Amino acid sequence: EVQLVESGGGLVQAGGSLRLSCAASGFTFNDLAIAWFRQAPGKEREGVSSISATDEGTYYADSVKGRFTISINNAKNTVYLQMNSLKAEDTAVYYCAADRYTGWDILYGTQFEYRGQGTQVTVSE
Repeated sequence: EVQLVESGGGLVQAGGSLRLSCAASGFTFNDLAIAWFRQAPGKEREGVSSISATDEGTYYADSVKGRFTISINNAKNTVYLQMNSLKAEDTAVYYCAADRYTGWDILYGTQFEYRGQGTQVTVSE
């Protein structure tokens, strides 16, 4: 079955850390860009971070720069998002998506060949 599955979300206190995983099955990340997005209730979707599976170039939204780190393990077909110094405003459903965009363009994409169902991240103050 072709799918992207996110895991690692949960409830954490402000200042804490979480690591999200985005695992692909039924396909590989070769030649794709993979991005993490988040959407909080009543807010627009935000492109959080992306990585190119080809050259591992990374991109970050200003809101998470210096706190979040995206990485890829091609052998495990998994992309990670390490989230440190979490803030209440990071609370959202996080989901990953992959497609043949550049690492930058995927953050502004509207349709994706592969997309996960999302995982809830809740940061309490």
